[in-house]
Formats: sequence, structure tokens, C-alpha cells
Amino acid sequence: MAQKSLVSEAQDTQLAIELVGMGARLQVLEAETSLSRERLIKLYKEVRGESPPKGLLPFSTDWFTTWLPNIHGSLFANIHRYVSEHAGLSGIHATMQAYRLYREHQQDEGGEPVLGLTRAWTLVRFMDSGMLSLVPCNRCGGHFLSHTYDLNQDFVCGMCHMPSRAGKTRRNRAVDAEDAVA
Repeated sequence: MAQKSLVSEAQDTQLAIELVGMGARLQVLEAETSLSRERLIKLYKEVRGESPPKGLLPFSTDWFTTWLPNIHGSLFANIHRYVSEHAGLSGIHATMQAYRLYREHQQDEGGEPVLGLTRAWTLVRFMDSGMLSLVPCNRCGGHFLSHTYDLNQDFVCGMCHMPSRAGKTRRNRAVDAEDAVA
């Protein structure tokens, strides 16, 4: 029977605390640490002051190919690729650093992040398993998420060819109306 190391347990606890603070769901904590489910639930309650949310994790590659999630997912995926290649990080540490950078970008732009940490983690898993990949746009040259086995030779991204209803949310219409009055 392998002996548990106090140091590795402390590292897993610290990792779990960071992940909970970034908004990770319980399933992410279970996959990335060796702590027991009971211990993770207690830790989650202590850090967040509430029980972890229930339910399944999102599992659809199609979500990442719709217009706005594709733009945000592609931004995160490109950051993740850069961090993995140039910062010497891998695994959950690369995902966490890429997510921090993604969130910083969103805060600089004044927008709300479309991706939560759990979706970003799921995206990395989809890419690692070959279900999604980054494909260059034929117009702008940017790399965007697409299903790996789609025919992507004439790929045009959602930024170069925006759907007719892109960005037409209630909140955006209200802001536009306020701007028109002012």
C-alpha cells in the first residue's frame, strides 16, 4: 500500500483552493487532485461559503462552435497553446494560467467572460482528445475552434463572417438605446 505524502496532500489542497477560487466545479477538482470527494466538498464549502453546484459538466463540442462561444473559446485556446509552448507549463497549471490571462483580457475590455473555468477545462480536454482543433481563417489568418474532422479548407471565422443576429442581446439593445438618447 502506497504511503500518502503530507507534501503532496498539501499541494493538492492548495491546488483545490485555487481552483475553487477560480470557479471550478467539483468534478474538475476530483479529476485534478487526489483528495477524497468528502474532503473536496468540505474544502469547497469553506472557500465559497456554499455547497458545490450539482449536475453534470457541459459535454458538447457544438457549444464551442456557435458564434460568441467560438470567439471566446478560440481566444482561450490560443492563450493556452501559447502558455503551453512558451511558459513551460502543462496540465492544469497551463489551463489555470491561460484562464487567468483570458479573464484579465475580459476585464480590460469591460466584458463578462463567456467561459467559466470548468468550460475552459472541458475545452482543453476536447482539444487533447482530438475532438476540437484550431483552424486558420482564410480571410484574417486567426486560429479558431472547429470540429477536427469538419472540412475546413475554406474556413472563414465568425469575426470575418458575422451571423446576422450576432451581438443582438437585450442588454446590448438597451445600451444602444441609451447611447442614442444621450
